[in-house]
Formats: sequence, C-alpha cells, structure tokens
Amino acid sequence: MVHDAALDAHEHTEHAAHAAHESDPFIARISITVAILAVLAAVAGSLETVEGGRALGSSSEAVLSQDQATDAWNEFEADSLKNKMYSIAADAGGDKAAEYKNAAKDENDKKQKVGKQARAFETERDKLLDQSRAHEDRHHWLTGAATLFEIGIALSTVAIITKKRWLWGTATVFGICGIVLLGVTYLQ
Repeated sequence: MVHDAALDAHEHTEHAAHAAHESDPFIARISITVAILAVLAAVAGSLETVEGGRALGSSSEAVLSQDQATDAWNEFEADSLKNKMYSIAADAGGDKAAEYKNAAKDENDKKQKVGKQARAFETERDKLLDQSRAHEDRHHWLTGAATLFEIGIALSTVAIITKKRWLWGTATVFGICGIVLLGVTYLQ
C-alpha cells in the first residue's frame, strides 16, 4: 500500500469540510483542526521524502569518493614500488645509475602528489558521510512529526464522531508536538 501524504491531506480536508457543514461550531472547529493537521502531515511527509533522498544521494557520493581514494592509494603503492625498484637499480651502479636515480625521484614526487589526492578523496568521503547522517537524522525526526500529525487527525475524527472535547484537545496537543518536532528538525 502506497502512502501519498498529499492525497491523504486532500481527503482529510474534504471530510473536514463536509463535517463543517453540520452547522455545529464545535464540529466546525474540529474540522478546521483536521484540515490544518492534514496539511502539516503532507508537508512533513514531503520533507521526509526529500531528506531520505538526500541521505541516499550523499551516501552514494561517499561511496564514489571512497572508490576514488582506493584507486589513488593503489596508484600510490604502485609508485612506491617503482620508486623502490629505481632506487635499487640506481644503487647498483652502472651506465644508467643517474637515469635510474632521476626516475626514482620522479616516482617519489608522483607518489607524494597521489597521496595528497587520496587524502583529499577521503576528506570528501567523510564530509559526505556526515551530510548523509544529518539528512537521515532529519528524516527520522520528520517521520515522528508526520506520525504525530496523523495521530492528531485520527483523534480529531473520533472527536467528531463522539463529540468529546477532551479528544479534540488531545488531538491538538499531538498537532502542537508535531509542529515542535518539525521545527526542531531543522534547528539542530
């Protein structure tokens, strides 16, 4: 079963509008509460989806940065081996000793440059993983907010049926808690 927050909000708003036509001021106030909670639930649900997508995107980019770092470290190791082989060849002497010594220096310089690249990729990976965790945390908070709004809607519906003020008050408290959770999500 697919949960469409926007469709649910529209449906709850229609039910609230229908209930408001009963000419009972209490029912009208509850109906307005349902409509407001439905809109807030839709907003929280949409933001939840966005944050989940951003968490996944940042995580995927982190994997790519890790792959680039791994490739760079492999190149670093290969350059280290070449440097060592040229150094051994240069130490052995012979006609090409100077040439091997220069090649060893070139490989060492290349190795240092590649090592810097690898560390930069690892730094980028860590930054992206932090971003992914932040998006995932917001996703969880938004799930909580949406749940509180949905509970408020359910309690409001029962309040319409039973005409119990305390149920409407409880629904309103759930809605206020949802608003607080929604606000805290982006203030952290």
